[in-house]
Amino acid sequence: MLRALLLENIHPDAVAILEAAGIEVETRPGALDESELIETLADFQILGIRSKTQVTRRVIEASPGLLAVGTFSIGTNQIDLEAAAGHGVAVFNAPFSNTRSVVELAVSEIIALTRRLTVRDKALHDGVWDKTADGSHEVRGRTLGIIGYGNIGSQLSVLAENLGMNVVFFDTSEKLALGNARRVETLGELLEVSDTVTIHVDGRAGNAGLFGDDLFARMKPGAIFLNLSRGFVVDVEALREHILSGHLSGAAVDVFPTEPKKRGDHFESPLRGLDNVILTPHVGGSTEEAQQSIGLFVAKKLRDYLLTGSTTLSVNLPNLQLEHTGVGRIALLHRNVPGVLAAVNQVFADHGANIEAQMLATHGELGYVVTDISDVTHRGASSKLMAMDTTVRLRIRDAFDRPEFPPGPAAH
Repeated sequence: MLRALLLENIHPDAVAILEAAGIEVETRPGALDESELIETLADFQILGIRSKTQVTRRVIEASPGLLAVGTFSIGTNQIDLEAAAGHGVAVFNAPFSNTRSVVELAVSEIIALTRRLTVRDKALHDGVWDKTADGSHEVRGRTLGIIGYGNIGSQLSVLAENLGMNVVFFDTSEKLALGNARRVETLGELLEVSDTVTIHVDGRAGNAGLFGDDLFARMKPGAIFLNLSRGFVVDVEALREHILSGHLSGAAVDVFPTEPKKRGDHFESPLRGLDNVILTPHVGGSTEEAQQSIGLFVAKKLRDYLLTGSTTLSVNLPNLQLEHTGVGRIALLHRNVPGVLAAVNQVFADHGANIEAQMLATHGELGYVVTDISDVTHRGASSKLMAMDTTVRLRIRDAFDRPEFPPGPAAH
């Protein structure tokens, strides 16, 4: 029986989907460090994580039985995707499922900071009636600058316009502006005109240290800053100094360079205790609706890959959308070099196998060919396919969807 390990409080609906597919599931509430993960994965073929667990090259190389990793989040920077692909480990994420939750958090924080609700709230909790309009503004008519105009940035753009805000955005890729949003050519231009600046970039290594003292200094006096993307893209010490100096009037931060592993752990940050600063513990996508949607989406992708070989929306393998056909299926992940398909089909021909259907997709250095053949367990071609220099991983399912043979990746 295939076994799945789900870490970091993944939604119960994910468990239900995997168990309904005949997969045994074990859940754990927190993250595991590298050594703990290596030791634990010896007994599992599927891994589910969120943002804290790091699936490094060392983890992947030490886990030859690992077939797939599902990251129940948008980001995949916590996984060594190159190492996973090279060892035939499929990786799936949830690129859209928590978009609305992150956007709603951003909108609520923009309004709260612009009205200085955090300061008013603290005063009342301290027993002080501080009724004043000083420093409090409507968001209508103010300018929102969005750095990163992907799924989250573009949807935030639409909602901000509905609130009467002017929207400008900066993105290194060509993106279609929605509504009346205006693309700017430089980051400097965005900073000079924006009353609120919000970052929504991905976790690629090139974004590390993206926003530091020099960019904070170029923001408008009294502006507000939000980071709901990745902790390592912002210099939090520089942000602290610009809050303390009064250059920035407020900030909201949901992600941090170093985060505790589990709920209840101690949290430390130079941003603690600052006026008009909202700190949240990486909860941008942590609504019940988003977590349920993510759980369903990623679990279904893992299930489909394990049962049919479908790699639709995998972030590191060639994408093929496959259905269960009722005949045997041979799924071969291979190095993308000329002549592989011909060599594979020659093996089938040599063993008298009649191909009923075949699909091929390539992505970078990898190719993925899926072949449907009746009575695959009796044809004897698997050892020859495994022995090919180009083979990365071979998976075989018979017509009754019984467990794969041979197990594990090829030794190439």
